Amino acid sequence: MELPGYESLTLIIPVLLFSFSMSVTPGPNNVMLTASGANYGFVRSIPHMLGITVGVMLLMTSVALGLGILFERWPELMTLLKVLGSGYLLWLGWKIFHSPPPEIRTDMIGSPLTFFQAALFQFVNPKAWMMAISALASFTLSGEAFIASVVLIILVMAAVNLPSIALWASFGVLLGRLLKTPHHWRLFNRFMGGLTASCVVMILM
Repeated sequence: MELPGYESLTLIIPVLLFSFSMSVTPGPNNVMLTASGANYGFVRSIPHMLGITVGVMLLMTSVALGLGILFERWPELMTLLKVLGSGYLLWLGWKIFHSPPPEIRTDMIGSPLTFFQAALFQFVNPKAWMMAISALASFTLSGEAFIASVVLIILVMAAVNLPSIALWASFGVLLGRLLKTPHHWRLFNRFMGGLTASCVVMILM
């Protein structure tokens, strides 16, 4: 693979802007990170954040290698993806909804999403698919510059994605400090659980 040339490097600014707008706007990942930051703190949410970023990178690599063509050929696969993603979000919403206040929580009752769970979720997350397909369709270059442009796009998106989603985990931590009583925590977790489940509407639209 050749080093990125001038033509590839000119992609950086538009990819930066695209990545930021897609990563920082509300979606399933950011809703779950807000709940995780509030309930488990920033440090315990780091594997969740890293899993999201690595999962997105793997997804984009898969799309660049031709996986996206399968959805064009067999639209039923996208329907299956939406069903799987919706089911997983409903389960996560239920889990958050019934999560107890931190002071009475044990590892048996609740724990943040692991690195592998977060990474695998990206493959059933339609927003992640939309981001990957849109970025590669819009910014990749043809010919000999194709591989270099794909690598550049994936690296830039990863560099932007991690700090962007970290903002949501930090926001969750701040919210957690405002919740003073078990009643407040229950209300918050029920709201965040409902919000997570409501992301199904975004998927099915």
